[in-house]
Amino acid sequence: MKDDLAKLICVATEKQGTPIENDDIIVITHVIVSRSEGNVVDLDTVTPSDFAKAFAEKFDKDPAVVETVLRESKNIIRMGDGKLITETRHGFICANAGVDRSNIPGERNVALLPRYPDRSARAIRKKIKKVTGKDVAVIISDTHGRPLRDGEINVAIGVAGINSIRDRRGETDLFGYVLRVKRTAIADELSSAAELVIGQASEGVPVAIIRGYPYPKSEKAKATELIRPKENDLFI
Repeated sequence: MKDDLAKLICVATEKQGTPIENDDIIVITHVIVSRSEGNVVDLDTVTPSDFAKAFAEKFDKDPAVVETVLRESKNIIRMGDGKLITETRHGFICANAGVDRSNIPGERNVALLPRYPDRSARAIRKKIKKVTGKDVAVIISDTHGRPLRDGEINVAIGVAGINSIRDRRGETDLFGYVLRVKRTAIADELSSAAELVIGQASEGVPVAIIRGYPYPKSEKAKATELIRPKENDLFI
C-alpha cells in the first residue's frame, strides 16, 4: 500500500515542534519516496539474464541484484572488479543505477530510484501546501560517489520550487572581477548539507528541513538540469 508521504512529513514536523514554515526546503531521501510510491522490487521475483548470471558468478554478486541494475540502466558506462557504473533512465550516472538495499524492510527487497523524481517532488510540494498552507521547496536526494574524489555525498535527483543551479555569471567578486563561469549547484549542496542530519546508517531520519536559506524559486525547476551534456563531458 502506498503511503501519503507529504502528510506524514507534515504530521511529523508538527509533532516534534518544528512545523513547516514558508520558504522551508524539505530534503527527502529517494528511498523513502520510492517506498511510499511502491517502487520496490522483491529480488525473488527477478529472473536473471545470462549476462547477469555470468557477471554475478565472476564477482560473487547476487544475480537478481545485477539483473535489476541492468533493467534500470539505459547504458553501462564502466564495469570492472564487480562494479557497475551506469546511466539511469533519467540520465543520472551512478553506481548500480541507484538500486538500493539499505533502509528497506525485507531481506530480499531493493528500492529503485523514483521513476519520475521531479514529478514526485512537485506532488509532495503541492500536498504540503494543501495541508499547511505554506509554500516550500522540495528536494529528493540520493547518495552518489564521485569519480575524482573519495567518499560519497548526497545529490539532488528531483526538485520542485527551487532552481537546481544558481547562475552567478555577471556578478562581481570582492575585487570587482566579473564572474564568467560561476554556476553553483545549490540543489546538490543543500542535499549534502541535509545528509549531515539524515545520515546513512542507524540515524533513521529520512527527511530534513533547511530553513533560512534564500534560494532562487522556480515553478519549472528540474533536477536533470544538473546533468552535464555529453558533448561537454571530458571524463566519460
